[in-house]
Amino acid sequence: MDLLTANDRAGEYPPSYYAVTAKGIVAHPSLQGDLQADVCVVGGGYTGLSAALHLAQRGYSVVLLEAQRVGFGASGRNGGQVGSGQRLEPDALEKLFGAERAKTLWDMGEEAKETVKSLVAAHSIACDLKPGVLHAELRPRNVGAYAAEVEKLRTAYNYDKIEFLDRDAVRAALGTTAYHGGTLDRGAAHLHPLNYALGLAQACVEAGVKIFENSRVTEVRRGSKTIVRTKAGKITAGFAVVGCNGYLGDLEPEVAARAMPINNFIVATEPLGRERARALIRDDVAVADSKFVVNYFRLSADHRLLFGGGESYGYKFPKDIAAKARNPMLQIYPQLKDVKIDYAWGGTLAITRSRLPAFRRLSENIFAAGGYSGHGVAMATLAGKLMAEAIAGTAERFDIMASVPTPRFPGGTSMRWPLLALAMSWYALRDRL
Repeated sequence: MDLLTANDRAGEYPPSYYAVTAKGIVAHPSLQGDLQADVCVVGGGYTGLSAALHLAQRGYSVVLLEAQRVGFGASGRNGGQVGSGQRLEPDALEKLFGAERAKTLWDMGEEAKETVKSLVAAHSIACDLKPGVLHAELRPRNVGAYAAEVEKLRTAYNYDKIEFLDRDAVRAALGTTAYHGGTLDRGAAHLHPLNYALGLAQACVEAGVKIFENSRVTEVRRGSKTIVRTKAGKITAGFAVVGCNGYLGDLEPEVAARAMPINNFIVATEPLGRERARALIRDDVAVADSKFVVNYFRLSADHRLLFGGGESYGYKFPKDIAAKARNPMLQIYPQLKDVKIDYAWGGTLAITRSRLPAFRRLSENIFAAGGYSGHGVAMATLAGKLMAEAIAGTAERFDIMASVPTPRFPGGTSMRWPLLALAMSWYALRDRL
């Protein structure tokens, strides 16, 4: 199934709250004919935009090709959470890699988060960047692990921006009895994801990047010069960057074998007014809970609840997306049963088996990254930065991320749909037990 066209109209943003409130949408031309550049970037999401911007700032001539619109994919549809560290907790990282390497990976995740914040500040990106992510636990027996994590981060990782919340504290913060404890990470953040992508695109243009939309890449040919083809033209470049994540398809099978696309769904309620909205999330932080199919939610600038959740067993979006995410929303906030849903949309991200991103050097002059597993706002931004460093001749930090094992999914890309259906059925059952 072609995920670029299976659920969306060509050349159009999805009917999301983000698209309706987007700032600075600019129509870029499609590629017609042949061009040369130092670097060709494939994909107009955070990965590609960050790579293009950092390369242009280093003096490279850069062409960016996007199959649909800038920020069309997960970069313009996600929950907007800018998380700390890596997708895996420090204890899990240490079990996999040992304490020293785990700390290195944590620090790179922290750099990813700070890179987002610095780019927003440096380029005056109007994306409603706000501090705070609260992680909430649904099961009483697991609450102790949150307190242990806070202590571990404070003592071993020198991270003091996180605090433990007991049952009463988390319920007071979130206006629901669903949770039994958690953590509040004031060093993490949340933002309007599409406006962040559009701001990066504007920064790219100002730095000299040539952006072409509606220019789907059909081939990335290896060689001393890489040739990147679309139906209407080609780019000949010294280097190429591939950053397509869940919408990669079969363009680069080596990456696709390690990153499984999955769908997720978000609703935006009608405006609730400040008082009612803050009764749901008192401190205007973002929230993610402990379900495998994570519930994640936050408030919009105009006091709506943006709520993401609901498992997907295939790649076609359901006919009633609103119901898909509304049901888990009402499990957390039954007091919203009479609230109108104004917007509902779906999108495709990519996960890896390890839940750590897949950084790959596909040849001497072709770099790729994806599979951010729900941690992509920060990590995709860092991925672009590290690929720019590698192209400029300093590959040590890219190689650290590329050395993280990202096993192939069994059966290759042809087995991804049945594996997805099987896995989501199992984890949905586990979440309900």
